[in-house]
Amino acid sequence: MSVGPLHPLAFAILASLATLAAPARADDDPAPPPTARELDKVTVVGEAEASRSSGATRLDLSLRETPQSVSVIDRATLEAFGLTNANQALELATGIQVESVETDRAYYTARGFDITNFQRDGLGLPMPYGLQNGDIDTAIFERIEVLRGANGLMSSTGNPSATINFIRKRPTNELQANAALTVGSWNMVRVDADVAGAIANEGAVRGRAVVAVEQGDSYLDLYSNDKQVYYGILEADLGDATMLAVGASYQRNRPEGVLWGALPLFYGDGTPTDYDVSTSTATDWSHWDTDDMDAFVELQHDFGNEWQAKASFNYEETEELTELFYVYGTPDRETGLGLFSYPSAYDSVFRAHFADVYASGPLTLFGRKHDVVAGFNWARGNNVEHSQYSDDLGTPLPPLEQGYAHYPKPAWNAISAGSDFDYARESLYATVRWNLSDSVKLITGASRTHAETTGDSYGESNTSDDTKTTPFAGLVIDLAPNYSLYGSYGEIFNPQSELDVDHRLVGPLTGSNAEIGMKGEWRDGAVNATVAVFRTRQDNLAESAGFDLDTGTSYYQGIDAESRGIELDMAGRLTDRWRVAGGITHLRVEDDAGQDTRTYVPRDTFRLSTTYDLAQVEGLMLGASLRWQSAIHREAVAFDLLGNATPTRIEQDAYAVLGLMARYEFADRWSATLNLDNATDEKYLPSLYWEQGYYAAPRNVALTIAYRFQ
Repeated sequence: MSVGPLHPLAFAILASLATLAAPARADDDPAPPPTARELDKVTVVGEAEASRSSGATRLDLSLRETPQSVSVIDRATLEAFGLTNANQALELATGIQVESVETDRAYYTARGFDITNFQRDGLGLPMPYGLQNGDIDTAIFERIEVLRGANGLMSSTGNPSATINFIRKRPTNELQANAALTVGSWNMVRVDADVAGAIANEGAVRGRAVVAVEQGDSYLDLYSNDKQVYYGILEADLGDATMLAVGASYQRNRPEGVLWGALPLFYGDGTPTDYDVSTSTATDWSHWDTDDMDAFVELQHDFGNEWQAKASFNYEETEELTELFYVYGTPDRETGLGLFSYPSAYDSVFRAHFADVYASGPLTLFGRKHDVVAGFNWARGNNVEHSQYSDDLGTPLPPLEQGYAHYPKPAWNAISAGSDFDYARESLYATVRWNLSDSVKLITGASRTHAETTGDSYGESNTSDDTKTTPFAGLVIDLAPNYSLYGSYGEIFNPQSELDVDHRLVGPLTGSNAEIGMKGEWRDGAVNATVAVFRTRQDNLAESAGFDLDTGTSYYQGIDAESRGIELDMAGRLTDRWRVAGGITHLRVEDDAGQDTRTYVPRDTFRLSTTYDLAQVEGLMLGASLRWQSAIHREAVAFDLLGNATPTRIEQDAYAVLGLMARYEFADRWSATLNLDNATDEKYLPSLYWEQGYYAAPRNVALTIAYRFQ
């Protein structure tokens, strides 16, 4: 293949790639194309693209054809509401709960259980310990797909809660570029740039480069962050039916004044604390540096006769370097005494390789054409952690109201501990979509997975070896051109690395999800709605049971639990000017005795985001977002200064968070977007996942000035 003169865009993309390293993967949901140049081609992301997903089966299906609950957070929503990180975006997703336990760590739940599977273009390993450390910036993603329920067919291991799939931006044939400057509360400044287009040979070589830089302070005392994001991708047509893509991304986070743990939520007499929203237990030397690098390569080939194959390889590496200050104990209501220090220096490196190869196409049997996917998935990962401590563990602290900014930075010369785990996973999977009639489709599939963990965790062996077949079945019945009934059942398992109080593995988790529902699709796929009734079960779920001060680690116990509920989700462009996305979730989570469990998960949630282009003022868009959840609580025990125990309940009342936005195109290609978050200045705790917590951001504002070059 000959390549003509390089477009200036090539230098921008090659410069981005040069700052990274290693090859790797890309998008797993292309429509079957006749030529390589049309494979995964993206021009303008619209409702047609946002209304399709392959995350459940590798089949390229519309949302109405997919027999599971799926939500899509598209690029338009991310930009309209200034959702620059994954936590902000997922807070608007139906049924998703972002458990912000610290400034730089979070858990996630859906249908009552933890979400452990974050993927990029359909590939990934479950997150170590189910935690996302650091920040995931949304600048490099075209959309975020949320598949609720068990995804054992494509994720192999994990929980039957949800899978979050981040779909990367892709090159375009036509030149398009934009840049934006955002300024906001607490000295926040952000710059974004995105350029894509043909580079050589009349579009046979295409590319895209994305850069985002952000820095600012916070409403929390001492906290600040400095973030940089770089992404580059090149696509090349290697003939009429083959396409090669290679790309990489790098994100650098440098937060200071970070929380490790959070505020005590009750006094020694069991009554609740009530601090200022800005209160923090951080010191002026605490920091949590993270460096995340992803690199990928993929090769696609169209064999003709509607058959194609795709091979993807991905490499991920996350490095963390921290110095942290944890505060434990229960303060006395009168004196504020009863809190103690627990500083630590912690560093870790997580590396993972993923590979996926599959073929898809039609198969004719019994006079009808059916759709087939068969593939192999391979993954290897390693997680190394090292914790160092000083000899001032347990130092009595003054009342929290005085702050710990100037607590002396210790010398990390006392005890040390750590872990070193290797992960291995191989899966064979196959899916068939049986076209039983023009209106009835049956999807059957299975994944045979071997998952192995070897290594040590803080002085204890951490070894597991499990092999399991996870089935999937789904039925979709078209009732009318715009309506379908569906039902599905899927299983999943997770080897689990959590340890019990005796420092032994809790053992593998097994889970399943069954749901039935109805889906609707209108305006040629521009509007999609789902109502689903589900039953999700987890057996031997590793639930936090305490904290061991001698080893500095949490310990867990295995519990069985089941959630049952109903979800309503809708998204799309109701008219040419009006866009709406949102949903309602109602659920119950019970243990095998029929008692409520995981009570920190809200039983009722409501999510809504909407924008409207005013006809009366050309170029003006107004919008609003609303997050509401019911009350949550967790049981705890308070200890006074004499060691007397008092049972208590930590509570967070029901609350709503309102966001407002306005965008005005004030000149050709120029726009200004104003976002007002938490407009009513609601004071609330975003999570009771732990017995500590901190307050969410109060009212804040951001203004973005953007320019589109094409």
